[in-house]
Amino acid sequence: MAATTSQASLLLQKQLKDLAKHPVDGFSAGLVDDSNVFEWQVTIIGPPDTLYDGGYFNAIMSFPQNYPNSPPTVRFTSEMWHPNVYSDGRVCISILHPPGDDPTGYELASERWTPVHTVESIVLSIISMLSSPNDESPANIEAAKEWRETRDDFKKKVRRLVRKSQEML
Repeated sequence: MAATTSQASLLLQKQLKDLAKHPVDGFSAGLVDDSNVFEWQVTIIGPPDTLYDGGYFNAIMSFPQNYPNSPPTVRFTSEMWHPNVYSDGRVCISILHPPGDDPTGYELASERWTPVHTVESIVLSIISMLSSPNDESPANIEAAKEWRETRDDFKKKVRRLVRKSQEML
């Protein structure tokens, strides 16, 4: 297990270094605590021309000791209202689901986690999720219902969250 942990640690250090050298538009990432490379603080900027435009949303990415063989978990620490984000902030997108066949049969194995994913590809997938929610398989049923049935109420809630996130800067 120690070899796996050190490989994961080296890979995460490399990904952090790469992001520092070549920042990606739309997010920033760093360690929560310099002594723990397995827990990252990420700030996602709401994508332009979406309901989340201009918002600054913080999240924690927690990596398992056997990364990249298993996916990290991502949990927004900023308040978030979205069909694919649980009420506790956990993000629910296919690439964060364990590799292999989906026990419910909803996702193809190719849509789930594979070790080729990086912090960058994960965050870009979350930004894409903000741009186009998947209300077919919601993590937050209330948000999905509101998204489908009373879009204006959904938009108001998100605008309030965007304003709140800007005040936190």
